[in-house]
Amino acid sequence: LQTRMQSLQPDPKAQYRSVYGALKKMVLTEGLWRPLRGVNVTMLGAGPAHAMYFACYEKMKKSLSDIFQPGGNSHLANGIAGSVATLLHDAVMNPAEAVVKQRLQMFNSPYTSVLGCVREVHRTEGFGAFYRSYTTQLTMNVPFQAIHFITYELLQEHLNPQRHYNPRSHIVAGAVAGAVAAAATTPLDVCKTLLNTQENTALSSLNIRGHLSGMANAISTVYQLGGVPGFFKGVQARVIYQMPSTAIAWSVYEFFKYFLTKHALEKKT
Repeated sequence: LQTRMQSLQPDPKAQYRSVYGALKKMVLTEGLWRPLRGVNVTMLGAGPAHAMYFACYEKMKKSLSDIFQPGGNSHLANGIAGSVATLLHDAVMNPAEAVVKQRLQMFNSPYTSVLGCVREVHRTEGFGAFYRSYTTQLTMNVPFQAIHFITYELLQEHLNPQRHYNPRSHIVAGAVAGAVAAAATTPLDVCKTLLNTQENTALSSLNIRGHLSGMANAISTVYQLGGVPGFFKGVQARVIYQMPSTAIAWSVYEFFKYFLTKHALEKKT
């Protein structure tokens, strides 16, 4: 839904007024499973990407907190740790989620499978196409994750000051942190989607030949086609997507951290 609603020059058959309207129209015209297209490639990349992501975050958060605020919780350390962890996460997820998944999700996508999409993109645009938006992805995700982690840790200080395993606080803090970070970085996400999908209709309307590259070009193109409101296309879908996503991620992560730590302590005793 987010990918479709961020389209700058959508096909007349793929113009949506709301998230619910988009979902309903997609299911009725393209089938029940269409909204889940690309889920397989996301799942393949999510495991290793998130393993590196949280491992790096925990290690850096502890090391930097000891430097910035010994014995306490440093928001600066949380922000830096989240930003560095993003470098590893996006190196894995950018080709899978940002390029392949989004091309599969576009209206009238010419790709019928993940492997077919990978082969065609590699054949026509080269290996570099899978990382064309990597720097743009980082430009968006570094501030996103910095805001996300700082907000989560800040809410944990108020909701769960003893830092015990508390599912309710993890879900609430995760959802709010995801919503705040998603809304704040939507303009960058719109530019990233344009670079990933190389939306033909939008580029043709401005007589842009070849492939669009670079954040500066993406910002200029979005502004020419949609003005300031264009940078906030799909913000509602993005927030609705990120809230449960980050709530689930944090609650599952905190559960396994609690479970594995408890198990390790029991083995020692």
